[in-house]
Amino acid sequence: PIEKLVALLNTLDRWIDETPPVDQPSRFGNKAFRTWYAKLDQEAEKLVAAVIPKHLADAAPEVAVYLKESVGNSTRIDYGTGHEAAFAAFLCCLCKIGVLRVDDQMAIVFKVFNRYLEVMRKLQKTYRMEPAGSQGVWGLDDFQFLPFIWGSSQLIDHPNLEPRHFVDEKVVNENHKDFMFLECILFITEVRTG
Repeated sequence: PIEKLVALLNTLDRWIDETPPVDQPSRFGNKAFRTWYAKLDQEAEKLVAAVIPKHLADAAPEVAVYLKESVGNSTRIDYGTGHEAAFAAFLCCLCKIGVLRVDDQMAIVFKVFNRYLEVMRKLQKTYRMEPAGSQGVWGLDDFQFLPFIWGSSQLIDHPNLEPRHFVDEKVVNENHKDFMFLECILFITEVRTG
């Protein structure tokens, strides 16, 4: 199931490449996202059905709703922590119906959820998505919340990395591929200025 979920996310990533941004005057919210989203809307049940066993096929329509809700809003062309929560609910549904197991928890976070983050960051950059509720979500990042919690768990009792290092550009650049939290910090530095 982990490999199938990563393959599902790889498909979403490929669709971004196949749906380039359109030339438009607006600074935010490239309308090509709506084309990309329409493809997901049409294919979501098939994508989910490829992940779950055939005897659970009746669950695909309901589980697919959470997948569609996890990528952003196609009307507003925005993305935020509520969409991220929908992906967590998507994963929770897969746990509840027995596709994912407790033994999968590390892979769920550090393979599947991490791949989800990569695809969402690509969506955000490619289609210049607004942060949903962008008056500030009272967190470090306008787009994400969970990877800061799960990512910080990787750093518990780390012999060298401490919170004071998270603003050190050199430390972040050298360690971001190994630590989800630092990957989040790097993304913030890429999309924010000042």
